[in-house]
Amino acid sequence: MLRRGVPTWLRWALTLLLLLTTAMFLDVSEVWQELARFSLPMLLAAMVISVLQVLVSAWRWRYTAARLAILLPFVVAVREYYLATFLNQVLPGGVLGDVNRAWRHSLDSGARLGAVHAVMIERLSGQVVMISVALGLGTWLAMHQGQAAGVVADLGGVAVAVVAVVMIALGVVGRFWAPGRGYVHALRRDIRLALLSWPAIVVQLSSSALVVATYLGVFALLALAAGYLNGPLEVLVLMALCSLLLLAMAVPVSVAGWGVREGAAALLWPLAGLPPEQGVALSVGYGLAVLVSSLPGVLFIVRGRRPAG
Repeated sequence: MLRRGVPTWLRWALTLLLLLTTAMFLDVSEVWQELARFSLPMLLAAMVISVLQVLVSAWRWRYTAARLAILLPFVVAVREYYLATFLNQVLPGGVLGDVNRAWRHSLDSGARLGAVHAVMIERLSGQVVMISVALGLGTWLAMHQGQAAGVVADLGGVAVAVVAVVMIALGVVGRFWAPGRGYVHALRRDIRLALLSWPAIVVQLSSSALVVATYLGVFALLALAAGYLNGPLEVLVLMALCSLLLLAMAVPVSVAGWGVREGAAALLWPLAGLPPEQGVALSVGYGLAVLVSSLPGVLFIVRGRRPAG
């Protein structure tokens, strides 16, 4: 199920290049000092939030599959989501874990196309909410910090352009490529059933909002531990910046967002009048917390694939 795209070695090289380039424009010793401010209890709390994130995401996947009449026990969904999360953290592109998750579920359920669509739709639900939150908070930040307006507009433009390209591509395939018409019809039907119909749209968006809240919660705990949150205004500014980091991480050019996330932090924090080292430290702390919390997925690699039934 893996299609050839950017070579794996090139993604690793790009990740390293982005990290080194970012480090060249920073006071690395200051970044280390900022990282040292993150207390162990807060890091553990951030990891607990990441566990909640996996549980809610797995439930959302199970609900999506059920809307498509595909069996997916919750325990199996949690197990597979942990495995996918770990693979997304260590493999280039940030989506190969989800590809593997869809493939394994298709083997267990026997519903190959439906299993793939279930993963696509539940991820789409999350991306829609994440983009909406990032653009909403980013717009507020642009109004509060005028110099950030250009960055927010650029990120928003990229997000809208990607969605437009995907929709146009599906329309062209469905209209002019006869072999693809059946697939486009099936995809539209499944999106309508699992995402756009009632009450699916409410369930999907609310569960995805909770998942996005856990993303921001990890950042918030790290910022609280480091003493960055001194009032409501600081909270809003940091959450707006962190939501834009999450949006930047969606660009699948590196390994688990490393390099892209840190580079974006180094650019965004000064626009809000904050030191770039603070943003990079938060970004690194977030990446490490998510990586460590995904380690239970290693157990499922060692144990191998087990039937879903």
